[in-house]
Amino acid sequence: MRWFTTIAAALISTAAAMPAFAQANWNTPAEPFHVVDNVYYVGTEGLSAFLFTTPEGHILLDGATPQGAPIIEANIARLGFRLADVKVLLNSHAHFDHSGGLKQLKQDTGAKLYAMEGDVSALEGGFYLGSEDSKTMGAPPVTVDRVLHDGDTVKLGGFTLTANLTPGHSRGCTSWGASVHDGGKSYDALVFCSATVAANRITPPVQYEGIVADYRTTFVKTKTMRVDIPLAPHPEFFQLLQKAEKAQADPKGPNPFVDPTAFPALMTSLEADFERTLKERTAALTR
Repeated sequence: MRWFTTIAAALISTAAAMPAFAQANWNTPAEPFHVVDNVYYVGTEGLSAFLFTTPEGHILLDGATPQGAPIIEANIARLGFRLADVKVLLNSHAHFDHSGGLKQLKQDTGAKLYAMEGDVSALEGGFYLGSEDSKTMGAPPVTVDRVLHDGDTVKLGGFTLTANLTPGHSRGCTSWGASVHDGGKSYDALVFCSATVAANRITPPVQYEGIVADYRTTFVKTKTMRVDIPLAPHPEFFQLLQKAEKAQADPKGPNPFVDPTAFPALMTSLEADFERTLKERTAALTR
């Protein structure tokens, strides 16, 4: 297939450009699929990107890596949508594996980029906040057209996304919520940013000032959030690819993406992991 051949050629030098902790499947093409209502998955095997379609144009959330941008573009086309109809670009957080493709996607779609205030400097500077000197953790700089704050909404064609600030994983980590419909029922969908420690320093010298308090604020905030359809920038958080296979195998069955117990279970696990990691690293400082 031509689209796959073109993408494969673009990925030849990927390994040399990625940091050691990067996953091989981050730049592996995946079949796009319908999630629910007007929500589609257009990302790679290891990095999510979501297309929200409306009669007046579309909203694209996340850009994967620079090498992932052509995969996202090909997936949008495979679903029958036009790149030129993407009017708004959004980002979950300003880390290279989710923001790296935004510059190319912005150029190719002509869309406007909206981003949370805490991540604007990293997006426009092309760096990982707190690790500015790390070239492998950087991303192509991209201009932000609208600066968002907690609770702001993005509206297009009768569809509304709400920007929920859930900081820690990045300073402007944004979880995007929307009301969607399936089988005559209304559900609360959320693309949860992340709350893993990952490459962040949470003991001195910290990744950014206030990072520990930010993580804890997010853990408290998410306990009050109702999430019927949990989605995430990394599909393995909620087994999205496996759920897609289940939906394809039983198209008349219940939507497997409706999974209201998954989000609180993940947050409980992430909070425990954060506190354990913080305790271990703090103890290591005193040895």
